Amino acid sequence: MDSSKVVVSAAIRIAEELRSKAIIISGDVDQDQLDTSIPVYFAGRKQKNLIDHLVASSKTKEERSKEALDKLNQQAAGKIEHVENASAIEFMMNEVEEGTIVGIIESKDSYAIVIHDLAENHMVRMLKECEERISVELLRAVMKVAFDISSTGREGKQIGTAFIVGDVEEVMMRSHQMILNPYKGQQDDDRNILDRKNWESIKEFAQLDGVFVISEEGMVEAAGRYLDVDARDIEVDKGLGGRHVSAAAITRDTVSIAITVSESGGVMHIYMDGKELLYIGSAERAVRIN
Repeated sequence: MDSSKVVVSAAIRIAEELRSKAIIISGDVDQDQLDTSIPVYFAGRKQKNLIDHLVASSKTKEERSKEALDKLNQQAAGKIEHVENASAIEFMMNEVEEGTIVGIIESKDSYAIVIHDLAENHMVRMLKECEERISVELLRAVMKVAFDISSTGREGKQIGTAFIVGDVEEVMMRSHQMILNPYKGQQDDDRNILDRKNWESIKEFAQLDGVFVISEEGMVEAAGRYLDVDARDIEVDKGLGGRHVSAAAITRDTVSIAITVSESGGVMHIYMDGKELLYIGSAERAVRIN
C-alpha cells in the first residue's frame, strides 16, 4: 500500500479522534485521499531540490549523507513551523476555530504527522495581546484587508501601506495630511472597515502615500496621513523603509497598534509599544481544499 495513503489515513483518524478543528498539509499529498468532514487546508511552499544539491557536491559520500540528513531535518522543521504559522493565520482570519490542528508533512520521501494546539501558538498569543487595545473583530478586518493588499496588490502592482488603529485623537495630533483626506465628510457607513463593502475603496486608497488612521470603532478617519514622530531610537528589520519606522514609532508614543504591508514581498508587520509584535509572510496563508 502506498505509504502516503497510510499516513493520510492515520492523520484523518487522529484528527477525528481528537476532534481537531482542521487538517493542514505541507507537501505533496494526493487530495483524492482526503475523505473527511474536517476542513483541510494546503500550505504550499517550494523547497530547494535536495538531489540537485547532492549531485553538484564534490564532498565524500559520508559528508554528503550527513548533509542530506541535515537538509531533511531543516526542511521538516521548516514545514512544521509553516503548518503552525498557517494554522495561526487561519485562526486570525476566523477560518479555523481555536483547538487542535493536525498537520501532514511530506519532505523528500519522508512523512510526518504533527499535532498542534493553537492555544500554545506563539503567533496566537501575540495577537491576543493586541485584543487588550482593539477588538478581535476589528483586528481581523484590518488584517484581512492587509492580506488582500499583500497578496494581490492593486491593478497588478505591488503596493505598501500601513494602518494605525486606535487612540485616534493622539495619532491625529501627531500626524498631518499629505493630500486631501478622501474620508473627510463621508458617512459612517462608507468608512467603516468592519463592513466588507468598504474594503475595495480602502484598497484603492492604499495606493496613496501615507497611512490609514482607524478608530477603535472601525471608522477610517483618514488616508494619506503623514506621521510626525521622532523615530531615531526605533529599530526595525534592515531594508524596511520610513513607513515601517514611523508606524512603529507612533505605537511607542500612543496607545495604538500598527499593521504595515511591505511593497516588496507583501510581508506584514504588526507593531505595538514601539516594537515588532509579529512578522507574517504573505506565503504563510493556507488554501482550503475541501
